[in-house]
Amino acid sequence: MPIRKERSPWCTNNDQRNVMISPSKGAIDGTIRLTGSKSLTNRALIIAALAEGTSRIEGMLRSDDSYWCIDCLVKLGIKVDIEDESVTIEGCGGAWPIPSGELYVGAAGTVARFLPGALAIGNGAWTIHGSKRMSERPLTPLLNALERLGANVEYPEAGRYLPFTLEAKGLTGGEVGISGSVSSQFISGLALAAPYAKQPVTVQIDGEVVQREYVEMTLEMMNAFGISPQVSDNGQSIIIPTGKYKARSISLEPDVSACCYFWALAALTAGRVRIDGIHAARTRQPDIEFLDVLERMGCSVYRGEDFVEVQGPEKLKGGFTMSMRKFSDQTLTLAAMAPFADAPITLSDAAHIRHHECDRISAICSELRNLGIRIDEHHDGLTVYPGQPLPAAVDTHDDHRMAMSLALIGSKVDGVQIGDPGCVSKTCPDYFERIAALGIQVKY
Repeated sequence: MPIRKERSPWCTNNDQRNVMISPSKGAIDGTIRLTGSKSLTNRALIIAALAEGTSRIEGMLRSDDSYWCIDCLVKLGIKVDIEDESVTIEGCGGAWPIPSGELYVGAAGTVARFLPGALAIGNGAWTIHGSKRMSERPLTPLLNALERLGANVEYPEAGRYLPFTLEAKGLTGGEVGISGSVSSQFISGLALAAPYAKQPVTVQIDGEVVQREYVEMTLEMMNAFGISPQVSDNGQSIIIPTGKYKARSISLEPDVSACCYFWALAALTAGRVRIDGIHAARTRQPDIEFLDVLERMGCSVYRGEDFVEVQGPEKLKGGFTMSMRKFSDQTLTLAAMAPFADAPITLSDAAHIRHHECDRISAICSELRNLGIRIDEHHDGLTVYPGQPLPAAVDTHDDHRMAMSLALIGSKVDGVQIGDPGCVSKTCPDYFERIAALGIQVKY
Protein backbone atom coordinates (compact mmCIF):
# COMPACT_ATOMS: atom_id res chain seq x y z
CA MET A 1 0.00 0.00 0.00
CA PRO A 2 1.58 3.36 -0.97
CA ILE A 3 2.32 5.76 1.88
CA ARG A 4 0.07 8.78 1.65
CA LYS A 5 1.86 12.10 1.53
CA GLU A 6 -0.46 13.65 4.11
CA ARG A 7 0.53 11.04 6.70
CA SER A 8 3.25 12.37 8.97
CA PRO A 9 6.20 10.53 10.58
CA TRP A 10 4.02 10.37 13.70
CA CYS A 11 1.58 8.08 11.85
CA THR A 12 1.41 4.44 12.92
CA ASN A 13 -0.06 1.58 10.87
CA ASN A 14 0.59 3.48 7.65
CA ASP A 15 1.82 0.31 5.98
CA GLN A 16 -1.30 -1.70 6.92
CA ARG A 17 -3.99 -2.28 4.32
CA ASN A 18 -6.63 -3.24 6.87
CA VAL A 19 -7.31 -4.26 10.42
CA MET A 20 -9.83 -6.87 11.65
CA ILE A 21 -11.95 -5.92 14.68
CA SER A 22 -13.84 -8.47 16.81
CA PRO A 23 -15.59 -8.34 20.20
CA SER A 24 -13.72 -8.65 23.46
CA LYS A 25 -13.65 -12.06 25.13
CA GLY A 26 -14.30 -10.38 28.47
CA ALA A 27 -15.97 -7.30 29.91
CA ILE A 28 -14.77 -3.87 28.81
CA ASP A 29 -13.58 -2.20 32.01
CA GLY A 30 -10.81 0.37 32.08
CA THR A 31 -9.47 3.77 33.06
CA ILE A 32 -7.48 5.74 30.50
CA ARG A 33 -6.15 9.23 29.83
CA LEU A 34 -5.91 10.67 26.35
CA THR A 35 -3.55 13.35 25.07
CA GLY A 36 -4.52 16.93 24.35
CA SER A 37 -7.26 18.28 22.15
CA LYS A 38 -6.40 18.59 18.45
CA SER A 39 -8.30 21.87 18.29
CA LEU A 40 -6.56 23.32 21.32
CA THR A 41 -3.14 22.04 20.23
CA ASN A 42 -3.05 23.88 16.90
CA ARG A 43 -4.54 27.06 18.35
CA ALA A 44 -1.89 27.07 21.08
CA LEU A 45 0.97 26.28 18.67
CA ILE A 46 0.18 29.15 16.30
CA ILE A 47 -0.49 31.69 19.04
CA ALA A 48 2.72 30.70 20.87
CA ALA A 49 4.66 31.12 17.61
CA LEU A 50 3.26 34.66 17.23
CA ALA A 51 3.88 35.58 20.87
CA GLU A 52 6.72 37.49 22.48
CA GLY A 53 8.90 35.12 24.51
CA THR A 54 9.12 31.37 25.01
CA SER A 55 6.01 29.28 25.67
CA ARG A 56 5.71 25.70 26.87
CA ILE A 57 2.70 23.59 25.94
CA GLU A 58 2.00 20.42 27.91
CA GLY A 59 -0.29 17.68 26.65
CA MET A 60 0.25 18.30 22.95
CA LEU A 61 -1.53 15.82 20.69
CA ARG A 62 1.08 13.98 18.61
CA SER A 63 -1.03 13.56 15.49
CA ASP A 64 -0.68 14.28 11.78
CA ASP A 65 -2.49 17.61 12.14
CA SER A 66 -0.19 18.89 14.87
CA TYR A 67 2.88 17.55 13.06
CA TRP A 68 2.08 19.55 9.92
CA CYS A 69 1.36 22.63 12.02
CA ILE A 70 4.79 22.36 13.67
CA ASP A 71 6.43 21.62 10.33
CA CYS A 72 5.01 24.86 8.92
CA LEU A 73 6.17 26.86 11.95
CA VAL A 74 9.69 25.48 11.63
CA LYS A 75 9.75 26.43 7.93
CA LEU A 76 8.73 29.92 9.03
CA GLY A 77 11.86 30.04 11.19
CA ILE A 78 10.30 29.30 14.57
CA LYS A 79 12.44 27.31 17.01
CA VAL A 80 10.41 24.35 18.30
CA ASP A 81 11.65 21.73 20.78
CA ILE A 82 9.53 18.61 21.30
CA GLU A 83 9.83 16.19 24.19
CA ASP A 84 7.16 13.48 24.23
CA GLU A 85 3.87 15.39 24.63
CA SER A 86 5.48 18.69 25.60
CA VAL A 87 6.64 21.39 23.21
CA THR A 88 8.64 24.57 23.78
CA ILE A 89 8.21 27.39 21.25
CA GLU A 90 10.27 30.55 20.91
CA GLY A 91 7.82 33.14 19.63
CA CYS A 92 8.63 35.66 16.90
CA GLY A 93 6.59 38.56 18.23
CA GLY A 94 4.65 38.72 14.98
CA ALA A 95 7.68 38.95 12.66
CA TRP A 96 8.28 35.63 10.91
CA PRO A 97 12.04 34.96 10.71
CA ILE A 98 11.72 33.46 7.22
CA PRO A 99 9.44 35.68 5.10
CA SER A 100 8.87 33.55 1.99
CA GLY A 101 8.73 29.95 0.82
CA GLU A 102 6.41 26.95 0.50
CA LEU A 103 4.33 25.27 3.19
CA TYR A 104 2.48 21.95 3.25
CA VAL A 105 -0.52 21.55 5.58
CA GLY A 106 -1.41 17.93 4.85
CA ALA A 107 -5.09 17.24 5.52
CA ALA A 108 -5.23 19.60 8.51
CA GLY A 109 -8.21 21.92 8.22
CA THR A 110 -7.16 23.87 11.30
CA VAL A 111 -3.73 24.61 9.82
CA ALA A 112 -5.14 25.49 6.38
CA ARG A 113 -7.61 27.93 7.99
CA PHE A 114 -5.47 29.31 10.87
CA LEU A 115 -2.15 29.87 9.12
CA PRO A 116 -3.09 32.23 6.21
CA GLY A 117 -4.12 35.03 8.56
CA ALA A 118 -0.98 34.59 10.64
CA LEU A 119 1.12 34.83 7.46
CA ALA A 120 -0.78 37.90 6.25
CA ILE A 121 0.37 40.02 9.21
CA GLY A 122 3.94 40.15 7.89
CA ASN A 123 5.70 40.95 4.63
CA GLY A 124 6.51 38.18 2.21
CA ALA A 125 5.00 35.56 -0.03
CA TRP A 126 4.09 31.97 0.83
CA THR A 127 2.67 29.22 -1.34
CA ILE A 128 0.49 26.81 0.63
CA HIS A 129 -0.21 23.25 -0.50
CA GLY A 130 -2.31 20.48 1.05
CA SER A 131 -3.55 16.95 0.53
CA LYS A 132 -5.89 16.12 -2.33
CA ARG A 133 -8.96 16.29 -0.09
CA MET A 134 -7.78 19.46 1.68
CA SER A 135 -7.41 21.02 -1.78
CA GLU A 136 -11.13 20.42 -2.32
CA ARG A 137 -12.31 21.91 0.97
CA PRO A 138 -13.63 25.51 1.03
CA LEU A 139 -11.48 28.51 2.02
CA THR A 140 -13.26 31.37 0.23
CA PRO A 141 -14.78 33.23 3.24
CA LEU A 142 -11.42 33.46 5.02
CA LEU A 143 -9.37 34.43 1.98
CA ASN A 144 -11.92 37.06 0.92
CA ALA A 145 -11.74 38.62 4.39
CA LEU A 146 -7.93 38.65 4.37
CA GLU A 147 -7.91 40.35 0.96
CA ARG A 148 -10.25 43.06 2.27
CA LEU A 149 -7.73 43.64 5.07
CA GLY A 150 -4.78 43.99 2.70
CA ALA A 151 -3.49 40.56 1.67
CA ASN A 152 -3.15 39.48 -1.94
CA VAL A 153 -4.02 35.87 -2.85
CA GLU A 154 -3.22 34.26 -6.19
CA TYR A 155 -4.58 30.91 -7.37
CA PRO A 156 -2.78 28.82 -10.00
CA GLU A 157 -5.94 26.76 -10.55
CA ALA A 158 -9.62 27.59 -10.88
CA GLY A 159 -11.50 28.23 -7.64
CA ARG A 160 -10.46 29.57 -4.26
CA TYR A 161 -8.87 26.42 -2.90
CA LEU A 162 -5.42 25.13 -2.09
CA PRO A 163 -2.85 25.56 -3.47
CA PHE A 164 -2.56 29.35 -3.44
CA THR A 165 0.12 31.98 -2.96
CA LEU A 166 -0.43 34.59 -0.28
CA GLU A 167 1.45 37.86 -0.67
CA ALA A 168 1.55 39.50 2.75
CA LYS A 169 1.77 43.26 3.26
CA GLY A 170 0.35 43.48 6.76
CA LEU A 171 -3.31 43.75 7.80
CA THR A 172 -4.95 47.17 7.82
CA GLY A 173 -7.59 46.57 10.47
CA GLY A 174 -11.10 47.97 10.60
CA GLU A 175 -14.41 46.21 10.07
CA VAL A 176 -14.65 43.02 8.04
CA GLY A 177 -17.52 40.61 7.46
CA ILE A 178 -17.15 36.85 7.33
CA SER A 179 -19.47 33.86 7.15
CA GLY A 180 -19.33 30.98 9.60
CA SER A 181 -22.07 28.87 8.03
CA VAL A 182 -19.64 26.39 6.43
CA SER A 183 -16.92 26.34 9.09
CA SER A 184 -16.23 28.23 12.30
CA GLN A 185 -12.52 27.87 11.47
CA PHE A 186 -12.75 30.83 9.08
CA ILE A 187 -13.70 33.12 11.98
CA SER A 188 -11.01 31.62 14.21
CA GLY A 189 -8.34 32.01 11.53
CA LEU A 190 -9.19 35.69 11.13
CA ALA A 191 -9.39 36.32 14.87
CA LEU A 192 -6.03 34.67 15.65
CA ALA A 193 -4.19 37.11 13.36
CA ALA A 194 -6.23 40.24 14.10
CA PRO A 195 -4.17 41.57 17.07
CA TYR A 196 -1.27 42.21 14.70
CA ALA A 197 -3.26 44.45 12.34
CA LYS A 198 -2.38 48.15 12.16
CA GLN A 199 -5.75 49.07 13.68
CA PRO A 200 -8.25 47.14 15.82
CA VAL A 201 -10.32 44.64 13.85
CA THR A 202 -14.08 44.29 14.16
CA VAL A 203 -15.25 40.93 12.85
CA GLN A 204 -18.88 41.05 11.74
CA ILE A 205 -20.25 37.51 11.44
CA ASP A 206 -22.75 37.03 8.66
CA GLY A 207 -25.59 34.70 9.68
CA GLU A 208 -25.42 31.52 11.69
CA VAL A 209 -22.15 30.01 12.88
CA VAL A 210 -21.49 26.28 12.61
CA GLN A 211 -20.21 25.11 16.00
CA ARG A 212 -19.80 28.54 17.58
CA GLU A 213 -18.19 26.88 20.59
CA TYR A 214 -14.98 26.47 18.59
CA VAL A 215 -14.85 30.24 18.08
CA GLU A 216 -15.24 30.62 21.83
CA MET A 217 -12.31 28.22 22.32
CA THR A 218 -10.21 30.44 20.05
CA LEU A 219 -11.10 33.62 21.93
CA GLU A 220 -10.40 31.91 25.24
CA MET A 221 -6.96 30.79 24.03
CA MET A 222 -6.22 34.32 22.79
CA ASN A 223 -7.16 35.66 26.21
CA ALA A 224 -4.83 33.16 27.88
CA PHE A 225 -1.96 34.63 25.85
CA GLY A 226 -2.83 38.23 26.76
CA ILE A 227 -5.26 39.44 24.07
CA SER A 228 -8.87 40.06 25.18
CA PRO A 229 -11.45 40.22 22.36
CA GLN A 230 -14.83 41.78 23.12
CA VAL A 231 -17.92 39.91 21.90
CA SER A 232 -21.29 41.59 21.37
CA ASP A 233 -24.32 40.38 23.29
CA ASN A 234 -25.70 38.58 20.23
CA GLY A 235 -22.32 37.04 19.43
CA GLN A 236 -22.31 38.41 15.86
CA SER A 237 -19.59 41.01 16.38
CA ILE A 238 -16.08 40.55 17.81
CA ILE A 239 -13.79 43.52 18.48
CA ILE A 240 -10.13 42.52 18.64
CA PRO A 241 -7.63 45.09 19.97
CA THR A 242 -4.14 45.53 18.60
CA GLY A 243 -1.29 44.05 20.60
CA LYS A 244 1.05 41.09 20.84
CA TYR A 245 0.52 37.74 22.46
CA LYS A 246 2.63 37.13 25.57
CA ALA A 247 4.35 33.79 26.05
CA ARG A 248 3.08 31.47 28.76
CA SER A 249 3.05 27.87 29.92
CA ILE A 250 -0.17 26.02 29.31
CA SER A 251 -1.51 22.50 29.86
CA LEU A 252 -4.05 21.21 27.35
CA GLU A 253 -6.99 19.06 28.39
CA PRO A 254 -7.65 15.74 26.63
CA ASP A 255 -9.38 15.68 23.26
CA VAL A 256 -13.08 15.22 24.05
CA SER A 257 -13.85 14.28 20.44
CA ALA A 258 -11.50 11.31 20.79
CA CYS A 259 -12.84 10.49 24.25
CA CYS A 260 -16.30 9.96 22.77
CA TYR A 261 -15.22 6.79 20.91
CA PHE A 262 -14.13 5.17 24.16
CA TRP A 263 -17.28 6.23 26.00
CA ALA A 264 -19.24 4.82 23.03
CA LEU A 265 -17.33 1.55 23.41
CA ALA A 266 -18.55 1.29 27.01
CA ALA A 267 -22.11 2.11 25.89
CA LEU A 268 -22.14 -0.58 23.20
CA THR A 269 -20.69 -3.38 25.33
CA ALA A 270 -22.43 -2.75 28.66
CA GLY A 271 -18.93 -1.98 29.86
CA ARG A 272 -17.25 0.74 31.88
CA VAL A 273 -14.72 3.30 30.65
CA ARG A 274 -13.39 6.14 32.78
CA ILE A 275 -11.31 8.91 31.20
CA ASP A 276 -9.20 11.04 33.50
CA GLY A 277 -8.36 14.70 32.95
CA ILE A 278 -11.83 15.88 31.88
CA HIS A 279 -14.06 18.25 33.85
CA ALA A 280 -17.38 18.05 32.01
CA ALA A 281 -18.77 21.31 33.38
CA ARG A 282 -15.70 23.41 32.61
CA THR A 283 -14.59 22.21 29.18
CA ARG A 284 -15.29 24.40 26.15
CA GLN A 285 -15.10 21.42 23.80
CA PRO A 286 -18.60 21.04 22.34
CA ASP A 287 -18.45 17.26 21.92
CA ILE A 288 -18.96 16.95 25.68
CA GLU A 289 -22.69 17.08 24.80
CA PHE A 290 -22.28 13.53 23.54
CA LEU A 291 -22.58 12.49 27.19
CA ASP A 292 -26.17 13.80 27.30
CA VAL A 293 -27.02 11.59 24.32
CA LEU A 294 -25.47 8.56 26.02
CA GLU A 295 -27.68 9.17 29.06
CA ARG A 296 -30.70 9.40 26.76
CA MET A 297 -29.67 6.02 25.32
CA GLY A 298 -29.66 4.46 28.80
CA CYS A 299 -26.04 4.86 29.92
CA SER A 300 -24.99 5.88 33.42
CA VAL A 301 -22.62 8.85 33.24
CA TYR A 302 -20.54 10.01 36.20
CA ARG A 303 -19.03 13.49 35.89
CA GLY A 304 -16.27 13.88 38.47
CA GLU A 305 -13.95 16.77 39.29
CA ASP A 306 -11.26 15.41 36.98
CA PHE A 307 -12.82 12.47 35.16
CA VAL A 308 -15.87 11.23 33.25
CA GLU A 309 -17.00 7.61 33.53
CA VAL A 310 -19.58 5.87 31.36
CA GLN A 311 -21.31 2.59 32.18
CA GLY A 312 -23.25 1.05 29.32
CA PRO A 313 -26.75 -0.47 29.65
CA GLU A 314 -27.80 -3.96 28.64
CA LYS A 315 -29.68 -2.48 25.65
CA LEU A 316 -29.31 0.96 24.11
CA LYS A 317 -32.43 3.09 23.71
CA GLY A 318 -33.40 4.77 20.45
CA GLY A 319 -36.56 6.38 19.14
CA PHE A 320 -35.41 10.01 19.02
CA THR A 321 -34.15 12.75 16.71
CA MET A 322 -30.96 14.56 17.67
CA SER A 323 -29.64 17.83 16.31
CA MET A 324 -25.89 17.45 15.68
CA ARG A 325 -25.32 21.15 15.05
CA LYS A 326 -23.13 21.71 18.13
CA PHE A 327 -21.19 18.44 18.13
CA SER A 328 -21.30 17.26 14.54
CA ASP A 329 -18.01 15.32 14.80
CA GLN A 330 -20.00 12.68 16.69
CA THR A 331 -22.56 12.16 13.93
CA LEU A 332 -20.63 9.15 12.65
CA THR A 333 -20.15 7.78 16.18
CA LEU A 334 -23.88 7.81 16.86
CA ALA A 335 -24.63 6.41 13.42
CA ALA A 336 -22.37 3.43 14.20
CA MET A 337 -24.10 2.91 17.57
CA ALA A 338 -27.65 3.31 16.28
CA PRO A 339 -28.12 -0.19 14.77
CA PHE A 340 -27.85 -1.63 18.28
CA ALA A 341 -30.58 0.61 19.76
CA ASP A 342 -34.16 -0.55 20.29
CA ALA A 343 -35.70 1.98 17.88
CA PRO A 344 -34.60 4.19 14.95
CA ILE A 345 -32.41 7.23 15.55
CA THR A 346 -32.42 10.32 13.32
CA LEU A 347 -29.44 12.70 13.27
CA SER A 348 -30.01 16.15 11.74
CA ASP A 349 -28.48 19.64 11.25
CA ALA A 350 -25.14 18.30 10.03
CA ALA A 351 -25.11 19.24 6.35
CA HIS A 352 -21.70 20.90 6.75
CA ILE A 353 -19.97 17.57 7.43
CA ARG A 354 -20.36 16.75 3.75
CA HIS A 355 -17.38 19.11 3.29
CA HIS A 356 -15.04 17.47 5.81
CA GLU A 357 -12.40 14.79 5.12
CA CYS A 358 -15.05 13.13 2.98
CA ASP A 359 -18.77 13.59 2.43
CA ARG A 360 -19.39 12.04 5.81
CA ILE A 361 -23.14 11.68 5.47
CA SER A 362 -22.92 9.87 2.15
CA ALA A 363 -19.95 7.77 3.29
CA ILE A 364 -21.44 6.47 6.53
CA CYS A 365 -24.72 5.65 4.78
CA SER A 366 -22.84 3.67 2.14
CA GLU A 367 -20.77 1.70 4.65
CA LEU A 368 -23.66 0.92 7.01
CA ARG A 369 -25.63 -0.40 4.04
CA ASN A 370 -22.60 -2.49 3.16
CA LEU A 371 -22.92 -4.01 6.64
CA GLY A 372 -26.59 -4.82 6.01
CA ILE A 373 -28.13 -1.95 7.98
CA ARG A 374 -31.16 -0.03 6.77
CA ILE A 375 -30.46 3.69 6.65
CA ASP A 376 -32.16 6.73 5.11
CA GLU A 377 -29.96 9.58 3.91
CA HIS A 378 -31.16 13.18 4.32
CA HIS A 379 -29.57 16.38 3.04
CA ASP A 380 -28.47 17.29 6.58
CA GLY A 381 -28.23 13.89 8.26
CA LEU A 382 -29.60 10.37 8.33
CA THR A 383 -31.96 7.89 10.00
CA VAL A 384 -30.55 4.55 11.17
CA TYR A 385 -32.84 1.59 11.89
CA PRO A 386 -32.14 -1.23 14.36
CA GLY A 387 -30.51 -4.31 12.91
CA GLN A 388 -27.69 -6.82 13.24
CA PRO A 389 -24.69 -5.75 11.16
CA LEU A 390 -23.03 -8.44 9.06
CA PRO A 391 -19.27 -9.05 9.02
CA ALA A 392 -17.82 -7.18 6.07
CA ALA A 393 -14.93 -5.05 4.84
CA VAL A 394 -15.65 -1.34 5.03
CA ASP A 395 -14.05 1.64 3.34
CA THR A 396 -12.90 4.44 5.64
CA HIS A 397 -12.77 6.98 2.79
CA ASP A 398 -9.41 8.22 4.18
CA ASP A 399 -11.33 9.73 7.11
CA HIS A 400 -10.19 9.19 10.67
CA ARG A 401 -13.70 9.57 12.09
CA MET A 402 -15.10 7.02 9.66
CA ALA A 403 -12.42 4.53 10.75
CA MET A 404 -12.87 5.05 14.48
CA SER A 405 -16.67 4.96 14.28
CA LEU A 406 -16.89 1.85 12.10
CA ALA A 407 -14.42 0.06 14.35
CA LEU A 408 -16.95 0.41 17.18
CA ILE A 409 -19.26 -1.95 15.28
CA GLY A 410 -16.53 -4.57 15.60
CA SER A 411 -17.03 -4.48 19.36
CA LYS A 412 -20.40 -6.20 18.71
CA VAL A 413 -19.81 -8.05 15.42
CA ASP A 414 -17.11 -10.63 14.83
CA GLY A 415 -14.92 -9.81 11.83
CA VAL A 416 -15.43 -6.21 10.77
CA GLN A 417 -12.53 -5.30 8.50
CA ILE A 418 -11.45 -1.66 8.55
CA GLY A 419 -9.56 -0.47 5.48
CA ASP A 420 -6.58 1.89 5.67
CA PRO A 421 -6.29 2.01 9.49
CA GLY A 422 -3.44 4.51 9.30
CA CYS A 423 -5.93 7.31 8.63
CA VAL A 424 -6.66 7.56 12.38
CA SER A 425 -3.25 9.25 12.78
CA LYS A 426 -4.94 12.52 11.87
CA THR A 427 -6.20 12.84 15.44
CA CYS A 428 -5.64 9.59 17.41
CA PRO A 429 -2.66 7.60 16.07
CA ASP A 430 -2.83 4.93 18.79
CA TYR A 431 -6.59 4.35 18.56
CA PHE A 432 -6.41 0.66 17.65
CA GLU A 433 -3.77 -0.02 20.29
CA ARG A 434 -5.96 1.65 22.90
CA ILE A 435 -9.13 -0.30 22.10
CA ALA A 436 -7.03 -3.49 22.06
CA ALA A 437 -5.75 -2.63 25.54
CA LEU A 438 -9.39 -2.42 26.67
CA GLY A 439 -10.04 -5.94 25.35
CA ILE A 440 -11.27 -5.51 21.78
CA GLN A 441 -9.65 -8.04 19.46
CA VAL A 442 -7.53 -6.21 16.87
CA LYS A 443 -5.75 -8.23 14.20
CA TYR A 444 -3.56 -6.76 11.47
